Amino acid sequence: MGLLTYGSPGVDIPLDDRTLAHVRVVVLAKLRRDEKFAMSWDDELTGRSHTIWLHPAIPLQFEFETSGGISLNRTWVEALTSVANSGSGLRLLPEPSIPSRV
Repeated sequence: MGLLTYGSPGVDIPLDDRTLAHVRVVVLAKLRRDEKFAMSWDDELTGRSHTIWLHPAIPLQFEFETSGGISLNRTWVEALTSVANSGSGLRLLPEPSIPSRV
């Protein structure tokens, strides 16, 4: 289980390494373009829904449990990017069943 740590003091968002790797690609691409956007996810343990506002000036860290490279699913990256570009912002979507590797 990896962590996305956002803000100072940091808020830790636990995500499995595979999901975190895909989220990282989308988030870094948007922040590199100086875009600000919301990111939402559901906490399966508590049943609560969360939303944060991502901004290039706010500290962000991706921490993976494993150090090995994770092959990316292009279809999933495209789906996450599409929803991140919508008015509702980035939402964690399930990985498509037929992966297209990057």
